[in-house]
Amino acid sequence: MFNTLKTIFRGRTPPKPFVPAVRGWFDASRTTKDNSKHWAAADHLSADMEAAPEVRRTLRMRSRYEISNNSYAKGLVQMLANDTIGTGPRLQMLSSDEDFNDEVESAFMNWADAAKLPAKLRTMRMARCQDGEAFAVLATNPKIRHLVKLDLMLIEADRVSGDLKWLEDDTSVDGIAFDTWGNPTDYRVLKYHPGDIHYMPGDESIHIPAEYMLHIFRQDRPGLHRGVPELTAALPLFAQLRRYNLAVLSAAEAAADFAAILYTDAPPNGESDEVEPMDSIPLERNMMLTVPAGWKMGQLDPKQPAANHAEFVKIILSEIARCVVATYGTLAGDFSGHNYASGRLDNQIYHKSILVDRNFWESEVLNRIFEVWFREYSLSRMRQAPPDRHTWFWDGFPHVDPGKEASAQEKRLANHTTTLAAECAKDGRDYMAVLRQRGKEFKLMRELGIPIPDEKSTEQVKSEPDDGSEPVE
Repeated sequence: MFNTLKTIFRGRTPPKPFVPAVRGWFDASRTTKDNSKHWAAADHLSADMEAAPEVRRTLRMRSRYEISNNSYAKGLVQMLANDTIGTGPRLQMLSSDEDFNDEVESAFMNWADAAKLPAKLRTMRMARCQDGEAFAVLATNPKIRHLVKLDLMLIEADRVSGDLKWLEDDTSVDGIAFDTWGNPTDYRVLKYHPGDIHYMPGDESIHIPAEYMLHIFRQDRPGLHRGVPELTAALPLFAQLRRYNLAVLSAAEAAADFAAILYTDAPPNGESDEVEPMDSIPLERNMMLTVPAGWKMGQLDPKQPAANHAEFVKIILSEIARCVVATYGTLAGDFSGHNYASGRLDNQIYHKSILVDRNFWESEVLNRIFEVWFREYSLSRMRQAPPDRHTWFWDGFPHVDPGKEASAQEKRLANHTTTLAAECAKDGRDYMAVLRQRGKEFKLMRELGIPIPDEKSTEQVKSEPDDGSEPVE
């Protein structure tokens, strides 16, 4: 029966399913003559198709150009790297063996200094903002002056490429191969940068397993496998701001070139000497000038720069700051219109984004680095290590009013609503190191006979009776 039906309907075009006209009550979904031009470039592409290799290449070039030539863009990228990474993260072990904790923390700090870990992390943070992504290979460097030879080899995004598509399978995305669950398995890295003098099309490449590669980018859409520069939305604003500033500067320079003008109130063909309209007289300092008969000398009022220049720049910089979840004050370094409350609110908004970013770096970068480092360190020490429970703490944020913050900190500790560890972590310090240092200072002060605030002397404590009566002098 089934074969008979196949024979009957063979060659016939199946009917199209009836789809009723669907009209949503969303004004943004309606196309009118007013919005058709604005949304003409809106598409229905996937995340990877929207961020195609040629598109990302163009965005990277323009982003690098603005960062190289625009002081605001340069400052923004460096500010994000300095505020997020700072002087580098510090390791804090949480095992029950304090001696082991001190040993591992000291060894990791020495390795981080030898491998220049803070500087490389700052470079990766700037690359993520500039290029949209950063790559680093966990490799062995025999030149590292430490027992652990682990090192981070930074790779620019242009070198991870899938130009030779016939060498890749269907699951790869621009040089990155994935398994059936979407996990990266292999990275194809060009031997030379495509813009390098040694690069030749079709040159050899290196395939690096995913377990040795750190790929850092912000996944703005599900299914996005390569990063887009974080300044993408602000690139047109950067270009407009730069053109506007140059135009205002040129107008101000042109206006400054005119020291004075000659004019006359005499009627045409009156009693005044003939002077060509375009004639110019160079003026020097302490110079007395005699003007032609019937002519007067006056000064120009160019009104440059434009009165609304500062307000326009502020509006543009505020729009740019929103791309990185920052504020105008942090981007421009202008806090002239702030009081304590508004300044603290601005700092909280910006610091929240930094804390979220730091959490990303801990989970995606630092924990992976420490896992490899700790494994190599344990093998080199030939010992059974305790559980590697650990945490990270970073540089603290400066306070708008240190006095008020110190008073609030004292109240929180007195009310037992916080801990010394948490308060020290806000300032980027290890509370155990703080206590040890304070203990050394108190011991030295007692030896030198220096009074310690809020501490009673031994003689005073002994002279105080226990029955509640008055102390004996």
